[in-house]
Amino acid sequence: MANKLTTLGYISKRLRDSGYDVQKLFTEYSEADPRSWTIMIDPGNASVFCTCFLNDPFIGESFFELYDGNRYIPGKFNLKTSSFEVLVEHLVKFGILGEERVRQVIN
Repeated sequence: MANKLTTLGYISKRLRDSGYDVQKLFTEYSEADPRSWTIMIDPGNASVFCTCFLNDPFIGESFFELYDGNRYIPGKFNLKTSSFEVLVEHLVKFGILGEERVRQVIN
């Protein structure tokens, strides 16, 4: 279970290994709240809030909400996936590249 995308430590490590700066923001949601944790991806640049929803009562499954105040991502984007690669593909599609990709583009 530790290698699940919905595990905070796992997703944080994978994002950092992929060149993204990650900051843990909040993990103390109530048991009745479907939100599990919230991180910020690329703080100080794109500053994307990523919130993990576990077993949302309306959707019935886990998903991620990406929100950056409509700078790069239109509205609050919900992504239902268990694939880290799909998450990164969406970040790149929205122009959120992370430090490593920016260095690759420059060089």
